[in-house]
Amino acid sequence: MQCNWTQSYVVFLLTLSLPSASYGSHSFWFLSTYICGKQFPEFSSTTTLDDITVGYYDSKAYIPRGNTTNEDDVIDSVNIKVISDYMYNSFFRRAKLLKQDSQNDSLQTLVVCELLDSDKPGKMTVADAARGSTTDELHYINNTFTYTVTVNIKQELIKPDLEEFKHDFANTFYPLCITTLKNYLKKRRDQINRKKKPDITLTQKANSGGFRVSCLATGFYPRHINLTLFRDGQPVSDHEITGGDLLPNGDGTYQMRKSLEISADKHKYSCSATHLSLDNKLDIELEDEPSRGHIGVVVAVLLLVCAMSVILAVVC
Repeated sequence: MQCNWTQSYVVFLLTLSLPSASYGSHSFWFLSTYICGKQFPEFSSTTTLDDITVGYYDSKAYIPRGNTTNEDDVIDSVNIKVISDYMYNSFFRRAKLLKQDSQNDSLQTLVVCELLDSDKPGKMTVADAARGSTTDELHYINNTFTYTVTVNIKQELIKPDLEEFKHDFANTFYPLCITTLKNYLKKRRDQINRKKKPDITLTQKANSGGFRVSCLATGFYPRHINLTLFRDGQPVSDHEITGGDLLPNGDGTYQMRKSLEISADKHKYSCSATHLSLDNKLDIELEDEPSRGHIGVVVAVLLLVCAMSVILAVVC
């Protein structure tokens, strides 16, 4: 089908936040993008298991990523193609609803399904975006649909496509997504279930207005962590805290920092972390050595001093 849209040089992202999955649950992400222009593939999609990219589809073939365990004998790529083809066709239907605005040169659809701790299928979400903004979202759980739309489209135009999609959603795409998620979990279990303990550092530094107390947790996996700052044994309220964003490290682990601006008072501050890799919560006080990394630096310095002393003794 010929594309009449203006060429696009930017790939827009859906404004949908990460689902608040609990410990032990898993999610499968399917992000498809349609771009009008010759400098990009017209249609492409990326599949992600939790936070690990496991595949890429470009309308021609499905290419596994990070295929360390030869999971192709288990993963049915036909499932990916079925969903991809449907999303590809739905882009054109959405373009008509959006009246083919010349600025709508990029469309995206994000599909996310979740498997709960008890191995029970959880919520599935489909979100559409155009021009970098989410246009509508559909949520499905326990045979119940919730649909919200944020663009100026008459409901009578949406209803026929929406009813058809609900039927396909419940009977085809939801089971396909859950099945694909379970299959990936079988082969990527070692990657998904790996655990790395966080290194915690609690510091206090002077600034123009007083001091800043910061608690940094880094090097942990999986990404779920609870990081809490305490003042005199009581949790500091959220409105006083800055930071708290979950950020990726280059080695596939994560980091999180929470900070608090304080005056020159005499309160006692501490930091607490709970994580799947820890048997118990990890508590750090400001007066204590902040992390194993700092202890390692001290030990290295002491060893260096000892080595230099031995060398000097031999020379003498």
